[in-house]
Amino acid sequence: MPLRIIFCGTPTFGLPTLQRLLRESAFSVEAVFTQPDRPRGRRHEAAQSPIKEAALEAGVPVHQPEKMRSDAATELITQIHPDAVVIIAYGQIIPGAMLDVPRLGWINLHGSLLPKYRGAAPVQRAILAGERQTGLTTMRIDAGLDTGPILEQLPVNIGPDETATQLLARMSDLGAPMVLETLRKLERGELTPKPQNNSLATLAPPLRKTEGLIDWGQPASAIYNRIRAFDPWPGTYTQFRGHSCHIWGRPGEADSETRVQCGAIEQQGQKILVACGGNTWLQIDAMRLEGRKRVTAMEFANGARLTSNDRFTS
Repeated sequence: MPLRIIFCGTPTFGLPTLQRLLRESAFSVEAVFTQPDRPRGRRHEAAQSPIKEAALEAGVPVHQPEKMRSDAATELITQIHPDAVVIIAYGQIIPGAMLDVPRLGWINLHGSLLPKYRGAAPVQRAILAGERQTGLTTMRIDAGLDTGPILEQLPVNIGPDETATQLLARMSDLGAPMVLETLRKLERGELTPKPQNNSLATLAPPLRKTEGLIDWGQPASAIYNRIRAFDPWPGTYTQFRGHSCHIWGRPGEADSETRVQCGAIEQQGQKILVACGGNTWLQIDAMRLEGRKRVTAMEFANGARLTSNDRFTS
């Protein structure tokens, strides 16, 4: 008999796992829970989550409760009575009354080596902190925030130029076989859940738009980590001549050792450089002024007609 599974998830991070569960005969996805359709884009039209689209295409019943704490959601989970619930980036807290319904528990794939980076943005926070390695954890969820016992872990190196978008995509692919293997081992009784060491815990709270504002007093390497971590949202931005301006760039080198004010813009040949803290430089690759399209650094410089007094401000 295949394991009867409920899948809970919303963004693309959980999509490879759902697709694998749908393909393999050892598992039967009985239902999918995902967040209600939300307005997106300039027209603010209601859009389905990637998880919902995949479930509907496979003919799996989809449920979108506003609150998992509702009596209706609890009754539905209880009626289905799955062997396990796989939950990946669902976006809602699961009430304690539901946790004991599946006999194998609620199995979560988390984007860090717990107990480090508990919370909603573990991948982005790891890049922002300049980490060179992160990882994946399968765990049984409990009533806390990513505090449940660990089942399996997989270290994942972070590329020096890897963005959050790229790393999330790579980790989601690595996580799919890991979740399926965790389920198989649980069914065979081959896994012993390991409590987390709470004294080693760190937090990874949700990203805020205001965090994208660049502090040019930081070294270029720290600003580059911010650019990578906040791709695609909230992005990294600064002020230029009183207007908001999104920035893409990487650490660079100036032709001289002259110390200038942080945020100062220098054009050296085909390079546009910005002075950063610690006598370092960020080489700009592309920019987008508010209300305009993204352009290369040289297109920006030619259009703005930069002067020696121009600088970016926080």
